[in-house]
Amino acid sequence: MAGILVIAEAQEGALAPISAELLGAARKLAGEGAGNVTALVAGSEALAKELIALGADAAIAATNAALADGTADAYVPAVEAAISQSGADIILLGQTSLGRDLGPALAFKLNTAVAMDCVDVKAEGGKLKATRSAYGGNARAEVSFKNSPAIATIKAKSFDGLAPDAGRSGAVSTIDAAGTPRVKVLATTKAESTGVRIEDAPVVVAGGRGLGDQSAFGMLEELANLLKGATGASRAACDLGWYPPSQQVGLTGKTVSPNLYIAIAISGASQHMAGMAGSKNIIAINKDADANMVKVSKFAIIEDYKKVVPALIEEIKKLG
Repeated sequence: MAGILVIAEAQEGALAPISAELLGAARKLAGEGAGNVTALVAGSEALAKELIALGADAAIAATNAALADGTADAYVPAVEAAISQSGADIILLGQTSLGRDLGPALAFKLNTAVAMDCVDVKAEGGKLKATRSAYGGNARAEVSFKNSPAIATIKAKSFDGLAPDAGRSGAVSTIDAAGTPRVKVLATTKAESTGVRIEDAPVVVAGGRGLGDQSAFGMLEELANLLKGATGASRAACDLGWYPPSQQVGLTGKTVSPNLYIAIAISGASQHMAGMAGSKNIIAINKDADANMVKVSKFAIIEDYKKVVPALIEEIKKLG
C-alpha cells in the first residue's frame, strides 16, 4: 500500500474531534503495513502542524477560501491534489456532514467505491477491509475494495485519538486547489447547549418516551449534572418535542461512547442502540423486564423511574 490520506476537519478555527479519531484509525492501519499517514485540512499551516502532533507523518493545508463552506464540490479537486502529492491509496473521512457528501463524490470521480459509516478498518493482505453497521446497527458487514483508492467514512467515537506529541516532526505543505461550489451556504445556525458536549461526555443520562412527559427531563438533567455528564434523549422523545434534537442519541442523531450510559424509560429500538452501542457500561431503568435495553445492559433496575431516580439523586448528593 502506498499510504493513507486523512481528510481532517476544522470548526471555528480549531481541529474537530473527528480529526484526531481519524488519525487514530490511520495510525492503526500504518502499524499494519498500510504506509505513511498524510492529513489534509482546510485552513492554515498552524492547523496542519497540529495534525503532525496528533499522528500524521505529513500534513497539507488547503488554503483556498472556497473550502470554507465545506461543500463536496469545492473539496474534490483539493483531495485529488492531495492524493497526487501523497500517493495515498486509502482515504479516510469522518461520517460527518462533509464526509457523507464528499465520500460518494470522490468515489464517483475516482471510479472507485466508498464504505460508509464504518466502525473499524484494517489492512489485511495488502488490502483495506472496512467494517460497517448494517440493518440499523443490528449487524456488521465487512467489505473490501476492488479499485484504488479505497475510501471509507468513519463513524464518530469508533477510534481513540492519540495524545498530542509536540515532539513529532513531519513535512507541512500547502495547496490552493478547489472546485466551484454549486451550492451556496446562506447561513448556519449553531445548536445552543451548556456544559459538556454529549459526544464527549463520560456519562450520559438519556430518557425515552416511557418518561411520560417533558417535565421528567428536569430530573434527568439534575442526575447528569451530579455525575458531570450530559443529558440525551431517544428519537421518540425528541419527535414529541420533549427534548432538543441536538441531544438525540441514535442512528439519525448523535453517536456517543461514554464510560457510563444510563438509559431511563428507553425500550432500546435498533436505531437508538446504534448510537450508544459503544458505551462501556449500560444501566437500564425500566418497568419492562423484557425491554431490549434491559437485555443489553450490564445492570438493570426493573422499577418505575419516578421511584428510582429521585432516590439515586439523593444518595449521590450524600456522597458530596
